[in-house]
Amino acid sequence: MRIAIIGAGNFGRRTAQLLLARRHDVIVVDRNRERLDAVAAESDCGLVHGDGSRPALLRELDPAATGVLMCLTGNDQTNILASLVGRSLGFARVVTRIEDPEFEHVCLELGLHETIVPARAIGGVLADLAEGRDTLETTTIIRDVARVYSFVLHGHDGERIGALDLPDMTRVVCFYRDGEFRIPDDDTVLRDGDEVVVISHVRNLERLRTDWSLAGAPHSTRSQTVISSRSW
Repeated sequence: MRIAIIGAGNFGRRTAQLLLARRHDVIVVDRNRERLDAVAAESDCGLVHGDGSRPALLRELDPAATGVLMCLTGNDQTNILASLVGRSLGFARVVTRIEDPEFEHVCLELGLHETIVPARAIGGVLADLAEGRDTLETTTIIRDVARVYSFVLHGHDGERIGALDLPDMTRVVCFYRDGEFRIPDDDTVLRDGDEVVVISHVRNLERLRTDWSLAGAPHSTRSQTVISSRSW
């Protein structure tokens, strides 16, 4: 698979090395020539010198032929902008790196389906290890055709969870309100801004993406919501 990486810092370089080892075709983009030279010295991948958030440069990467665009610079705003531009140009998948967790909700609102917060992810694993927990517990439970996704609710303030129009074989497992984890039942009343987490059959993922938009309701009501893929 062809994968484009925006950002030739340590994070981007290491990701490129791992992908090359798995026999993927990798292109690395960066504005800093020295960082690109460092990539060239240790990896056999394509190199592009320039601003990866610019539409003209991203078009040169051939979105139709590129399986994944990974925005991995050290600047959250640059990664978000590059991700939005990449999505608008038709990249099949866009991965967004952010360091400030406050931007995560923004990414959900903007429809950036695959967002990673490395510091929090690593910190969570280390905290679990310190307490003797199984860090692979979730990945061993969510398997086969099961997938976990989340979306930010808009336009459904005061609606019960049981009234949400979700596909068959889809259930709400939890939600976050003001960052606080909560377990609901069908009578739980939601508020706009809640992040709702569902588990669903893999065949429903496209419907979840297309049926909901920024307003948080199906297209039939002409409103929009955002689905964020969190595949565990």
